[in-house]
Amino acid sequence: MATESKPASSFEEGLKGASESVAAFHEETSLLKKIQHWLHQTPSAVPLIVLVASVIVFALLSDNFFRATTMSTILQQIAIVGILGCAQTIVVLTAGIDLSVGAIAVFCSVLMGQLSFRFGIPAPLAIAMGLALGTAMGAINGLLISRLKLPPFIVTLGTWQIFLSANFIFSRNETIRSQDVATNAPSLQFWGQSVDPFAVKVLYAVFLMIALVAILAYVLRHTAWGRHVYAVGDDQESAKLAGVQTGRIIVQVYALAGLFCAIAGWVMIGRFGSVSPTASTGQLGNIQSITAVVIGGISLFGGRGSVIGMFFGALIVGVFEMGLRLVGTDPQWTFFLIGVLIIFAVAVDQWIRKVSS
Repeated sequence: MATESKPASSFEEGLKGASESVAAFHEETSLLKKIQHWLHQTPSAVPLIVLVASVIVFALLSDNFFRATTMSTILQQIAIVGILGCAQTIVVLTAGIDLSVGAIAVFCSVLMGQLSFRFGIPAPLAIAMGLALGTAMGAINGLLISRLKLPPFIVTLGTWQIFLSANFIFSRNETIRSQDVATNAPSLQFWGQSVDPFAVKVLYAVFLMIALVAILAYVLRHTAWGRHVYAVGDDQESAKLAGVQTGRIIVQVYALAGLFCAIAGWVMIGRFGSVSPTASTGQLGNIQSITAVVIGGISLFGGRGSVIGMFFGALIVGVFEMGLRLVGTDPQWTFFLIGVLIIFAVAVDQWIRKVSS
């Protein structure tokens, strides 16, 4: 028994008046979500907020805090850490870490001094050699990590010990006195000189730190090399598939970090006057730079953050140290509060990273 097929026109008539809109899913975005997205896009916002809040609090607690001389002193105190932070920033952006930055800085300062005094090499040439050797030390880290596929933590932990011990061996534990440096090799102390642009003494080292931060910020954000650094830290395998020479980028990053450390070593001579193999930066420089990076909102997982945030992080530490000193509290509270800030910064980073997951 044959069945009659329904004419196509009847189907068309049945569809008349039906909605032609495509199904869409609307997800309401809460204020908290909007803040989370904004912080993800602006990683330096959190350290900036913390910095402003810290300045306001200490300005209320101490009448002497909000003065030009106090701000100048803070900048001078963080000059070395800020430059070491530049080195740590580019390394952490690639999802690495460099525990040898302090040791490289001290070793390079010793190399500059000893090459000039013990071997009679003119100070400008000794400085150039120190900068080159610092770059080479960083490149060694990069080669071990990229070619041998060794973990950055283990590699730089090892080279930290190697460079620090080489520093003591080469220097024979001898300190070159400040007056000898000033008399025979004044260019070694160049960054310790100061100017008074606002009737307040400001070291050349402060201007150098700010210039390095500004240049590095531009390079990371507005050049192909900078985008490759972020890509390697975000997902190294994907970056490799996209044509990025990840191994070369890693070597270049650690070599540049070594150069920054050598510059910090030169600044150390100007800041302290003498050339000492026992300078505390060799032991604490890595911790101080990592602290500035973490508080500055740079993700330890790589691929997110900015050197401007690191600069804010270093300033926060400087503000806490100076503010607590002016208030007259126990200096141990500085370490306590900085420890709380580190944990807070990592927790905020984990929360912000959920946006991209």
